[in-house]
Amino acid sequence: MKRPSRRLIVGRSNPLHGVCDVPGDKSISHRVALFGAMASGVTEARNFLMAEDCLSLLAAVEALGCRVEHVGSDVRIDSDGVGAWHEPAHVLDCGNSGTAMRLLLGCLAGRPFSATLDGDASLRTRPMGRVVGPLRLMGAEVEGTGDKCVPPITITGGGLRGLTYDLPVASAQVKSALLLAGLQADGTTVIHQPSLSRDHTERLLPAFGARLNIEGLTVSIDGPQNLCPASISVPGDFSSAAYFLAAAALVPSSEVLVENVGLNHTRSGLLEILEDMGADVRVSRTVSAGGEPRGDVTILSGPLRATEVSGEIIPRAIDELPLLAVLATQAHGETVLRDAAELRVKESDRLEAMAAGLSALGAKIRVLDDGWVVSGPTPLHGATLHAGLDHRVAMTLAVAGLLADGETIIDGAQAVATSFPGFAAVLSSLGAQVTMQ
Repeated sequence: MKRPSRRLIVGRSNPLHGVCDVPGDKSISHRVALFGAMASGVTEARNFLMAEDCLSLLAAVEALGCRVEHVGSDVRIDSDGVGAWHEPAHVLDCGNSGTAMRLLLGCLAGRPFSATLDGDASLRTRPMGRVVGPLRLMGAEVEGTGDKCVPPITITGGGLRGLTYDLPVASAQVKSALLLAGLQADGTTVIHQPSLSRDHTERLLPAFGARLNIEGLTVSIDGPQNLCPASISVPGDFSSAAYFLAAAALVPSSEVLVENVGLNHTRSGLLEILEDMGADVRVSRTVSAGGEPRGDVTILSGPLRATEVSGEIIPRAIDELPLLAVLATQAHGETVLRDAAELRVKESDRLEAMAAGLSALGAKIRVLDDGWVVSGPTPLHGATLHAGLDHRVAMTLAVAGLLADGETIIDGAQAVATSFPGFAAVLSSLGAQVTMQ
């Protein structure tokens, strides 16, 4: 899918004030769509994320034989069950979504036909070996492109057997793919994690009737099992809320409330980082639905102090770590990020992309093999930047632009549509000078 070129134009911000909400969680929306497609019956999802990444997955399950309807942000998936899936008549286009591709590979590993999965130019650079290797061990035939096994990828499934597997790196996508393959395998699939990663799959599968066992960092599932349909309300996406929370912490005299945002402990590591940096973080009205906690988060601006981030919190804040670099430019002292080499294999090399963008704005940032060292506080100035077609880099640089004197222009911002099409409008509603052109 080729999108027309867009750019974000950002001016130095006055104080940000207001209440906002954010679209449905992308990770949960992906899983609801896929689990509903595997179940026999009608699954309904409210507040589903209607962004390009999730729409790509809905199109893929339609190509496999499911019937999909949506009105606004409500989605209805009618399926005869994963056993009724048929070989697609064309290549399954995952767009920009690594989650869609990896989880689909896990599902298709159990189906007795062949399918080819592809994506956009960015997705074609993302290595899939971490998920392809264990799926092969379970009995699937999988062929990727080149030494790094990048898309397009062709998989022929069926006849899976359970597997005991030690994940080399904490990865919710690989873990989820193996659990979905394990649902269709003979025997038990056991996954040992080196540290805790997002657990949306483990929380959501029981709502679809699956039985699994969790003991510390080990997750296991017996197969084969059939899923039943469910009705799910998707919480607001914490990763989308993070941009407004960070902006409120950074722009003087700001106070922003984000309502109904997901507060899953495996996703909300940025809140712990903000508190460690001295930000005024207030969480209220917490409830749980569908196994997922959610609530309202208020951030008030104030002086920030440097911090060191490494270890087990990394997978719990992986998508928000680019924002840490922006926060660090205004924090007193030297902020160090370690153990985040995973940022190099996202939609772009986010370590290099953020260092390049922030350096152009005047920040003092040094790239490490697995992180950054950022000194602050440092005044920023406007510049013309390029997001490298990475949605999170584009939105993070927009937050940095709120602090810069003059105008900041972010080219390649069309990628924002993959996860948060209304980003500029929500930020503007809080008082920011930002437009998408």
